[in-house]
Amino acid sequence: MKLIAITGGIGSGKSVVSRMLQVMGYNVYDCDSRAKSLMAHDPDVRRQLTEAFGPETYQADGSINRAYLSEVAFADDLSRARLNGIVHPATARDMCRWAEEQRQQGADMAFVETALLRTAGLDRLMDEVWHVTAPTDVRIKRVMARNGLTALQVQSRIASQTAEEEVTAGEHVIVNDGDTSLLAQVLKLIEQNK
Repeated sequence: MKLIAITGGIGSGKSVVSRMLQVMGYNVYDCDSRAKSLMAHDPDVRRQLTEAFGPETYQADGSINRAYLSEVAFADDLSRARLNGIVHPATARDMCRWAEEQRQQGADMAFVETALLRTAGLDRLMDEVWHVTAPTDVRIKRVMARNGLTALQVQSRIASQTAEEEVTAGEHVIVNDGDTSLLAQVLKLIEQNK
């Protein structure tokens, strides 16, 4: 089985590519939603987060206190590194279990959607990388419309992902500029993997 990463910066359209693949019958592991689920439900992750950031990390009803965690975890580089040091390894382990299930079920290809391919160390676990790109102005407009952010806020988020933006040798590029056919590009890459 080939394990293929779908990556790209905020607003590039990696989720659109993932949804296309799901409609075609392929399984896609969404790192962002799985990480949130692990933070909310995995006892070991919950314990580590509470030890690192205090009991305020979770609300009285047991749900994660997102506002508090965002405030403390993103206050400085050391705190962000502590958060990533807890969440990224847990997500990687969860993804590996999921990938093994896909193999056992006879999948020939399975996909992993992630914005933090290199930062989370997932690049070493992939057989192939599909990098979704789009012009910066298009990405800014998409994220502003989707998340209600200002252009400046979106530009700041794009700037924070610079390590992930670079397309490296061997990665396949999917252009999502609103003009080029996404479906044709995805079908071509699937055909190359058969």
